[in-house]
Amino acid sequence: MRVLDLTSVIMGPFATQILASLGAEVTKVESPEGDNMRHVGPMRHPGMGHIFLNANEGKRSVVLDLKQPAAREAALRLAEASDVLVSNVRPQALRRLGLDFESVRARHPRIVHVSCCGFDQQGPYAARPAYDDLIQGATGIPWLMQQYGSEAPCYAPVTLADRVTGLHAVYAVTSALFARERTGEAQAVVVPMFEAMTQFVLGDHLSGLAFDPPLGEAGYARLLTAHRRPYRTRDGHLCMLAYNDKHWRSFFEAIGQPQRMDDPRFASHGARAQNIDAVYGEVARILRERTTADWRALLDAADVPNMPMNAPGDLLDDLHHAATGFVRTVDHPSEGRLRATGRPTRWHGLGDWDPAPAPRLGQHSTEVLRELGFTATDIAGMLATGAARQEDTP
Repeated sequence: MRVLDLTSVIMGPFATQILASLGAEVTKVESPEGDNMRHVGPMRHPGMGHIFLNANEGKRSVVLDLKQPAAREAALRLAEASDVLVSNVRPQALRRLGLDFESVRARHPRIVHVSCCGFDQQGPYAARPAYDDLIQGATGIPWLMQQYGSEAPCYAPVTLADRVTGLHAVYAVTSALFARERTGEAQAVVVPMFEAMTQFVLGDHLSGLAFDPPLGEAGYARLLTAHRRPYRTRDGHLCMLAYNDKHWRSFFEAIGQPQRMDDPRFASHGARAQNIDAVYGEVARILRERTTADWRALLDAADVPNMPMNAPGDLLDDLHHAATGFVRTVDHPSEGRLRATGRPTRWHGLGDWDPAPAPRLGQHSTEVLRELGFTATDIAGMLATGAARQEDTP
């Protein structure tokens, strides 16, 4: 499967990297300045920032200045040679470039055209710009953080909206390809961030507002209690979740207090949900009494779910990741030794992912243009006018 990747930053590149990890041949078209994430450090060399390196493995890079007619023609030829076009260019700008669904379908009647954007294009926000922070704010993440106990509203410190929407884009591509195989027809899919994150947030927090008339306010109480956080132990922190009746019974038996299950607040799942602040607060008090190592041994023996509170760096040396090989060490031809994650899904008959390293800006421009049938004279002209750019030999 060939994918024309007209995406930048995180949402789109994250999606197309997943497609590359499943075997797609992904050709990334970049502006002469390159994807913005190329310029976000730390980095060893200009234009090869850490986020870019990890979101663009297994892709080829072609630089085209789509403001120029020759470059637009090259992009359309690329679309003709592809099964899928994925873009996070705003739909209005994509239309001006002649790379919208109708324009591309005129050249390729079986194209799968996936447009990742901020908002559903049939609503009043259609033309608004959208970034992760804006969508987090618009879908209630800072409000939830404040309800949870943050001193002031704040964003989740991950690109949550970008990556959630990117996963929607992946299944949109695969489902559209399946539909095309059944119908033989082109498919166009719009994947909006606002709708994706609204579904994501309201799935947990619609709460009493799910009913008409309402049966209460928004917010899933278990997720918002101030005690839902890693518990402090005598010497650190521990993530522990006693969830069902069996877990709670095992927990109280392990600490020698089986009678606590007779407390009406702990007796059933419904009762615990109604008294979640008190329930989690009591667990927080109990876990302060022992060290993290003591609790892990005790809880593991009792089969009560728990995990350590890791920092990002701890994941690099995690025992489980070491056994599965999920965190890889790779050699990049220009950037040297790098750490990268693997493919998070495991497939029968599909070996480990060993992708080509993330490309330098314009590394494959001449190669791809030649494959599209442009002559050496054509390519030289495009390079001379800046319609295309080929990376200098490093």
